[in-house]
Amino acid sequence: MSKYITLLLATVVSISAYAQKKPPTVKPQSYFPTAQVWEQRTPAESGLNADKIQEAIAVAKAAETKNPRNMEISHYQSFGKEPFGEAIGPFAERGDPTGIIIYKGYIIASWGEPLRCDMTHSVTKSFLSSVVGVAVEQGLIKNVSDTVAGYMPPVELFTPGQVNRSADLYGQPQLLTPFATPHNRTITWDHLLRQTSDWEGTLWGKPEWADRPDADASKWIRKRSAPGTVYEYNDVRVNALALAATSVWRRPLPQVLKQYIMDPIGASNTWRWTGYRNAWIVLDGQPVQSVSGGGHWGGGMFINAYDMARFGLLTLHRGNWNGQQLLSEKWVQQALTPTSVKTDYGYMNWFLNTDRKLLPAAPASAFMHVGNGNNIIYVDPEHELVAVIRWIDSNRSINEAIKKILEVFPQ
Repeated sequence: MSKYITLLLATVVSISAYAQKKPPTVKPQSYFPTAQVWEQRTPAESGLNADKIQEAIAVAKAAETKNPRNMEISHYQSFGKEPFGEAIGPFAERGDPTGIIIYKGYIIASWGEPLRCDMTHSVTKSFLSSVVGVAVEQGLIKNVSDTVAGYMPPVELFTPGQVNRSADLYGQPQLLTPFATPHNRTITWDHLLRQTSDWEGTLWGKPEWADRPDADASKWIRKRSAPGTVYEYNDVRVNALALAATSVWRRPLPQVLKQYIMDPIGASNTWRWTGYRNAWIVLDGQPVQSVSGGGHWGGGMFINAYDMARFGLLTLHRGNWNGQQLLSEKWVQQALTPTSVKTDYGYMNWFLNTDRKLLPAAPASAFMHVGNGNNIIYVDPEHELVAVIRWIDSNRSINEAIKKILEVFPQ
């Protein structure tokens, strides 16, 4: 009997000792909104300075861009003045200055018309690079260091009603081969993603030299720079990437984005990714539009601020959405890695705060997805912060608004 009593006492002592141990520390799970509900918290509930939030909103509203609200008129007062600057994609009236501030996944402030679907211009490029990233993850693109030419078959343009070719086209190429020149055959996916390709040619009626052309017209047609050696922001080349990605996926890119990114993050069903009216190809016997990477000459992504914020939250969590890795961590790391020729730019359109040059008020680890207008998605991992700011006039004003937002945190 004494043996059993000894065993019982040992068991009681063991249980008592276990009970006195501290429970293991469990890291709080990040909050991700569902498709139906995005929880809101007041700044005070989040331990933040509510007055500073209002000051930040006031700065953003006061710095509304002076450009016309009619995007077509705005185009012809800016990019439309370029050679071959005619609009070939859709435009729309824009709304009021708008924004959303997200802290630890929760909405802590909003203003303007966050449900309004407006053009977001070159923020579209970040969606484009993302569908390329998914293609790499799916194995459709083996490596970003591969040349694009090996993935790009000749493309038939969709020309409804045209059966017989006119005599003046006799003997001219009937298929589009955007990566067939000696220079273009050396361009990799990585070069296109980083805007260092120096791709040459004309696509959808726009020569690459006509996009933001040099003031010296003698430099419009020039010798090519080796891919990877020169950075140049150029929408014709971005659209060449979109066409190549469409060929790889063998389906419209908006469908790819919806399936692999937007639906999983709970985005609305109101966003639309559009292309140019002449950017149609024949793909597997079906007409497919090759979408554009921005609003240059019209088109691009039309999207509301909530959906922009969801995408920003995805990139804040390095491609992970509530445990599901939609963009690989490796891809996000590459997107956040600059080159020596452009030290504050990763993949399109991830603008980096290298040496705090872009946003002196923000941490060096912060980055932005940026589009004309200005439309921005500010992402700040250090503060677990995402801010969408739309229709703000300058980088200086963006920095001032971000500075005010960051003042909400206890010093």
